[in-house]
Amino acid sequence: MQEKPQGADPLIIGLSSRVLFDLGESHQVFTSKGLEAYQQHQVAKENEILPKGPAFNLVQKLINLNADGEGRVEILLISRNSADTGLRIFNSIEHYQLPITRAAFCSGRDPFVYIKPFGCRLFLSADEMDVRTALNAGFAAARIINAGKAVSRSGDKELRIAFDGDAVLFSDEAERIFQQRGLDAFHHNESAKSHHALPGGPFKGFLAALNQVQQSYPPETCPIRTALVTARSAPAHKRVILTLRSWNIRLDESVFLGGLDKRKFLEAFHTDIFFDDQRSHCASAADGVTTGHVPYGVKNEGE
Repeated sequence: MQEKPQGADPLIIGLSSRVLFDLGESHQVFTSKGLEAYQQHQVAKENEILPKGPAFNLVQKLINLNADGEGRVEILLISRNSADTGLRIFNSIEHYQLPITRAAFCSGRDPFVYIKPFGCRLFLSADEMDVRTALNAGFAAARIINAGKAVSRSGDKELRIAFDGDAVLFSDEAERIFQQRGLDAFHHNESAKSHHALPGGPFKGFLAALNQVQQSYPPETCPIRTALVTARSAPAHKRVILTLRSWNIRLDESVFLGGLDKRKFLEAFHTDIFFDDQRSHCASAADGVTTGHVPYGVKNEGE
């Protein structure tokens, strides 16, 4: 076992209760009958264990990275619940034997304020406004989507995370040119700037932190595998490769699809979670894999 890189802190990931557990029934009570009815519902059922949510298997795989005693990853809960209604959530955490000990229950207030003091590198939520607030403040964040058909890969111990490029790992600079001026202008710009690194996007810091966790393992036994799955094609791929090289960040796999649908490629990668900025790509991918929509960049403006 290689030593953990000197000074490396654990990768801290914050998530809401609605992505860890299936709170569909409880949320329906809240939306149809209001806060008081929701509180009564949760207290009345606090000893009933919640079903697993869309990010549950992902969380288990992240926690398994600590199985050798190294504290590589920490999962914490950041919730709009109150501590009183959150007791059912902690009872469920205890039932599933998840080592989650830190939490912030905000009683309906914006949970974003606790992301920075906890040191979160990634925030996962079912609430788009909470995700947008986190992104606008410079944190990696995504709204978890699961269409109900995503394949569970809990039996596979390797953690596989896939990212879109523009407006996720990179800024939306190139995507903005494509949307405003078309494909030819996009390719011309990328060819002209092929030796200029792309500015970082909202997930650059998270990928760098994840890369650091990977470096704590010998390459041949690392249980984390990452992939770039992008609509880019040649010659626009060159700038991506040189950008990652300039950041000193490696991706295990890179798939340049030239506009092909991503879903089958994500399934072939056995993706545990995929992050993309475009709703249409997320909707397609979510039929096969758990997906995080990143509402950032030109494709998400004015919504």
